[in-house]
Amino acid sequence: MSEHLNNSSVEGKKSLNFIEQIVETDLAEGKNDGRIQTRFPPEPNGYLHIGHAKAICIDFGIAQRYGGVCNLRFDDTNPVKEDVEYVDAIREDIEWLGFKWGNVYYASDYFQKLYDFAERLILEGHAYVDEQTAEQIAAQKGTPTVPGVASPYRDRPAEESLDLFRRMNAGEFEEGAMILRAKIDMASSNMHFRDPIIYRIIKHAHHRTGHDWNVYPMYDFAHGQSDYFEGVTHSICTLEFEVHRPLYNYFIELLRKDNYAPRQIEFNRLNLTYTMMSKRKLLQLVKDGLVAGWDDPRMPTICGYRRRGYTPESIRSFIDKIGYTKYDGIIDVALLEHAVREDLNKRATRVSGVIDPVKLVITNYPEGKVEQMTAVNNPEDESAGTHTIPFARELYIEREDFMEDAPKKYFRMTPGQEVRLKSSYIVRCTGCKKDEQGVVTEVYAEYDPMTLSGMPESNRKVKGTIHWVSAEHSLSAEVRLYDRLFTDENPSDVKDKTLEEMINPDSLKVLTHCRVEPFLADAAVGAHFQFQRIGYFTVDRDSRSGALVFNRTVSLKDSWQKTQQKA
Repeated sequence: MSEHLNNSSVEGKKSLNFIEQIVETDLAEGKNDGRIQTRFPPEPNGYLHIGHAKAICIDFGIAQRYGGVCNLRFDDTNPVKEDVEYVDAIREDIEWLGFKWGNVYYASDYFQKLYDFAERLILEGHAYVDEQTAEQIAAQKGTPTVPGVASPYRDRPAEESLDLFRRMNAGEFEEGAMILRAKIDMASSNMHFRDPIIYRIIKHAHHRTGHDWNVYPMYDFAHGQSDYFEGVTHSICTLEFEVHRPLYNYFIELLRKDNYAPRQIEFNRLNLTYTMMSKRKLLQLVKDGLVAGWDDPRMPTICGYRRRGYTPESIRSFIDKIGYTKYDGIIDVALLEHAVREDLNKRATRVSGVIDPVKLVITNYPEGKVEQMTAVNNPEDESAGTHTIPFARELYIEREDFMEDAPKKYFRMTPGQEVRLKSSYIVRCTGCKKDEQGVVTEVYAEYDPMTLSGMPESNRKVKGTIHWVSAEHSLSAEVRLYDRLFTDENPSDVKDKTLEEMINPDSLKVLTHCRVEPFLADAAVGAHFQFQRIGYFTVDRDSRSGALVFNRTVSLKDSWQKTQQKA
């Protein structure tokens, strides 16, 4: 224990977030015999999104920092919505983010213990079976300033409730016919104490227990007890569970038989601009075919970010930047984009890719001649080395890098002006050819053979440098340009539009006539590249031999960093 405290004192107390401060205080006071145990408890009813990544980082991070253990526990108490597909995806996402769990548990592991505890509550007068409809119960709840009205079944004999509860589980009653409620306080100022439902009838096969059970515990009943059964010391949740904490503690007080009790701590959830975090609405996007699945690179799911080319390091860095507080807010998605640029700048290999090609003919370059130009793989990393790119008489350049009638401060290719072709020669534009519609089909230039690196004129100053690929040697590629999925800054708050109406029509542009250098012929799925002057890209899983597909992870322009510099 002292070792952890010493480490943190070297780092400085100011670097600790409020959760770490609580943990260090508990360690200093010798609580739980110096033991640290956390858990990440997802419900397997959908894929994890970026908000879950924030929870994963603190749950696993606290355990790592203080020599404890973080277990993975699937909160599988609603068989209607849960699936093994989601269980497998959640495990994959956690491992991809770089974390390892101690043990894997399921709330369903505790169904018998929870059921036994419910029977005990009935016998001790803390619970009863209610036969009212959901609407009747809601009408009796009252308001925060008006006490609730007791159910007519509230004082039924314990033996009668116990018999009904057992028959509920035996399958004698239909869904909605009866529920089990905790008997607490219908006048409590905390609405969660007004006889909350703790069990309901669900006649649906469970992904692990099949048809063994016909009654299933509610989250508020199962969660805290599962923490207790496992020995969790710090149960870290998002802020919406703060009002549930007294109920969490209430049930544990009735359950526990010693001094140990898990401590619930709440932090602010992650809200991002132009991003939807509701699992229900994300599921709707998938089911309605508005996106191409859970791993569509426009989705805020962890698997979506992975497919788009985000790295686990960039996501962890982003979460570290925003930190953990007790105040909800909304984070500019540009900060997440800044984090991935920062990371990919260090690791991505620089290559030439032309996404809107027009042919450039160097008229004074020998026909049939091919030179291998040396290209630096990553100027940020000398150990990354170099590769070669073939240079020939006919090249492709970006259409936007040529302008026939250019304004004064246009420093790319225009008649009479010199530019450098990256990693090769300086060329002077001499003109262009157009089709009948006036569209430029070829650009012409002459090169100066004395301007290659090491030659006498190589240091001649020109204001523009453009990228290129060889027309003969380059490879065809499909490039998918992704942008924000929603046009509204806070889509969760929009009430007067359907999901379809909120989608950004420019969130995906597919370019099928792109050209990339031959170095990329064997690029592996998931490999990261910087297309020079365009952005960061990754190889998509749709790629096949001879049919490369690249996803743009993020453009080179960094609006967040510019905002910070102005501030």
